[in-house]
Amino acid sequence: MSETTIGVIGGSGLYDMEGLEQVDRITLETPFGAPSDEYVTGVLNGVKMVFLPRHGRGHRLLPSEVNYRANIYGMKKLGVERIISVSAVGSLKDSIAPGHIVIPDQFYDRTKGIRKDTFFGDGVVAHVGFADPVCSDLSDTLYNAARKAGATTHKGGTYICMEGPAFSTRAESFSYLTLSASVIGMTNLTEAKLAREAEICYGIIALSTDYDCWHDSHDDVTIEAIIKIIHQNVAMAKNIIRHAVTEIASERSCSCGTAMQYAIITDRSVITEATKQKLELIVGKYM
Repeated sequence: MSETTIGVIGGSGLYDMEGLEQVDRITLETPFGAPSDEYVTGVLNGVKMVFLPRHGRGHRLLPSEVNYRANIYGMKKLGVERIISVSAVGSLKDSIAPGHIVIPDQFYDRTKGIRKDTFFGDGVVAHVGFADPVCSDLSDTLYNAARKAGATTHKGGTYICMEGPAFSTRAESFSYLTLSASVIGMTNLTEAKLAREAEICYGIIALSTDYDCWHDSHDDVTIEAIIKIIHQNVAMAKNIIRHAVTEIASERSCSCGTAMQYAIITDRSVITEATKQKLELIVGKYM
């Protein structure tokens, strides 16, 4: 069995992936509160997997209600080194039709600052590098896996992360086109920031479900249309993951595993023991 442990964050359907063996369910508490739900662990093609439904089973949590810190902390606690995020997105390009797959490599932040998107603060200041916000090695693997799975796949592109839960106004949607962004969603930027601080590789399988409301030849986005496309794409997402896990090497050659090496600015002598204990799993080796 591979020593690699891969985490998957997504919606309903992923935690019951066909072929997953040695299935167990784990409830975790973290210093940052409770994660969205139980973690489902198992083995797929000889690779250890950890699944978590981002919004909880039954889709109970708004994007701004998700405890992203607890979710990523729990992944770290369970030994995850790479996270594959599966998310529904709206398309901002003609070429990205509903049903297509996008592997984004950049973000534009349209959240409102109400989410907890860092493990730091409370006496510890850290500034992690985020110019390239996803792991290029993992993203390459996901792109190749999507192609092998037969999906129409777009490599790269900017993901606009909006607050939600309402979809865009038409004026907002048209303004996003001027940014040359590829897709719009409500969750992945926050996860990516925390995964970087936790030194976990992070990559995205973005499932295009609609054209937002900018496209004059398509109906405006509706939840009914989104759910229909998501259900169609669940099988494809599972297939992509199945291909990806067999291609991921045990040893990481990227810089994600040392992202926090020089990020902590605070003098270690003024960091309290309680805070050090709280952050031990995240950056204990640097304190």
